[in-house]
Amino acid sequence: MPRQSAFLACVFIALLYGADKPKEGGFITILEYGKELYNNPRNISCVKCHGWKGQEQIITRYTTAADQERVFKAPPIYGLSFEQLKDALERGKSIMPRYNLTPDEIKAIYYYLRSTKQN
Repeated sequence: MPRQSAFLACVFIALLYGADKPKEGGFITILEYGKELYNNPRNISCVKCHGWKGQEQIITRYTTAADQERVFKAPPIYGLSFEQLKDALERGKSIMPRYNLTPDEIKAIYYYLRSTKQN
């Protein structure tokens, strides 16, 4: 009995932690994977600057030396084409860093963004 319990525990742990990306017949869909990437794994966290749906979002407000208020915004990304998103992620843009993502990861983020409903 202890041997069977240990085996089941090992199987459960392998199932819980073993899948780092969706595979054909895997446990999560490409949309779920895209959402996970968009929201934080590996410190990508698109949501911090682009919000929950990839919309324009204020990153910070500041005052210049001449006492003028400025607002720095992240642009909306939900409407980008796949190539535009891929280019921004691979090369970086303005202050956005470049990310070392696989083609499948970029596709997953793209499909997730396309699935969000814009208000």
